[in-house]
Amino acid sequence: MEFGVFDHLDRGDLPLKDYYESRLQLIEAYERAGFYCYHIAEHHATPLGMAPSPSVFLAAVAQRTTRLRFGTLVYALPLYHPLRLIEEICMLDQLSGGRLDVGFGRGSSPAELVYYGTEPDSAQAIYEESLELITRGLTEKRLTFAGPTYRFDDVPMEIPPLQQPHPPIWYGVHSPESAERAARRGLSTVSLDPVDMIVESAGKFREVWREVHGARPLPKMGLGRFIVVAQTDGLAMDMARRAYLRWHESFTFLFRLNNRTIRYPRPPSFDELMAVGQGVAGSPDTVAQYLRNQLDTTGLNYLVGQFAFGDLTPAETHASLDLFTGAVAPRLH
Repeated sequence: MEFGVFDHLDRGDLPLKDYYESRLQLIEAYERAGFYCYHIAEHHATPLGMAPSPSVFLAAVAQRTTRLRFGTLVYALPLYHPLRLIEEICMLDQLSGGRLDVGFGRGSSPAELVYYGTEPDSAQAIYEESLELITRGLTEKRLTFAGPTYRFDDVPMEIPPLQQPHPPIWYGVHSPESAERAARRGLSTVSLDPVDMIVESAGKFREVWREVHGARPLPKMGLGRFIVVAQTDGLAMDMARRAYLRWHESFTFLFRLNNRTIRYPRPPSFDELMAVGQGVAGSPDTVAQYLRNQLDTTGLNYLVGQFAFGDLTPAETHASLDLFTGAVAPRLH
């Protein structure tokens, strides 16, 4: 069992300059605690995403850490020119000494795509074409490609990735269909869904993996959860309830502004979130038992915690993280 971090970089109460510095200090703490990878989301025109250019923020992470792996979960491919993204990925992999992991997706918020002039109905097709194109561009010295959206003829790929054939690729799984796509492509996964949905998706992933890859070991299959740890259940729940309301306000901001339905909704309160299995707050004993039960039920092999969210202060987040690494993680290994 290894541990990772998922981060929206949603807006808190600090001025942005101080906010970025406090987050970088927290990422340094993740490295000291021995986390495997730091995964960052991409969002635009919303308080949910203070890192709308993940590559820029991750370049800073590369310089503030030496062992921690890091990457996107996910790059929203309909918002990128593939050649530009290939070059950014290769630069980050070189700058970090080969510590980059990359996730790709179609983008979870239709309003964000519309702001960029992209029709949400075309996002899946653009994603699939871009993924093939980017994967080829990371592995070939000259790129020739002809597709419905992009056409390139003998483009020199002057910056290769340090990791060969390319950095590890991740996929966010929300259904058996997406699990099947990820398994066929040999991708690592993270799911933020309730347990019953994960059980179904993970079962499909293992079935297709055996069919396509035989006895090859499974990749990382991540369980993503909000996590707050304090000395008592009451203290932890007080912090989680307060901070989650702020996070949920940011999470729903664009959907409320544009009167759209959320594709992957989250419960409006932390109590409801915990009841459906998508987050936990409590003492080390409570958190360890809660997460152990979910890992046993789903059979996943990688725990991804969202430790910083909403208006949790740096002091609250660091204290929670210390309790997790000292008193929870050893019981999950």
